[in-house]
Amino acid sequence: MPAHAPPRTIARTMAHAAAVAGLLLGLASPALANRDRHAGYYYPPVDSREVYTARAITLADANRDVRLGFIVGVTKKMLERSYPPRFVIFAKGDEAEKMIIIGLGDGYLDTIYRARAVLAMLTSVVRTTRYLNELGVADFFTFFDLAKLLGFKQITISDGDHFSHQIIIE
Repeated sequence: MPAHAPPRTIARTMAHAAAVAGLLLGLASPALANRDRHAGYYYPPVDSREVYTARAITLADANRDVRLGFIVGVTKKMLERSYPPRFVIFAKGDEAEKMIIIGLGDGYLDTIYRARAVLAMLTSVVRTTRYLNELGVADFFTFFDLAKLLGFKQITISDGDHFSHQIIIE
């Protein structure tokens, strides 16, 4: 590795090398080597996962800026309301490809059923957008499909306390 590599790149390379070495020496499990680096910081360890096979394809111009712009737009709309938001939504990952949704109050987003209800509500909201209506897919695409269009690869939803669920978008 060049001496002028950014510290983040060096740290990532060292962490990857340590995980590979641990696997080779039998010191770590594959699950540990592939651990979600955001778990334990933004949300508790993920309780459950599912895979969503999207009906959409990722847009050719979907990039980090587009994903961050989407998050900023959603956040701005939520903050313009006359009441405080019940959850926060943000993006992480080197390319902002991981969407994270965290509940902001006790008893909110604390079960898979409440999480799915919020995701269903987000589907209803995105189905009203001019963009999906112009594409002619508003009655077919879900919030997950919009996420795929924008290039998100996973969505983690959590109460920020005990519950976390992750959706891998293929």
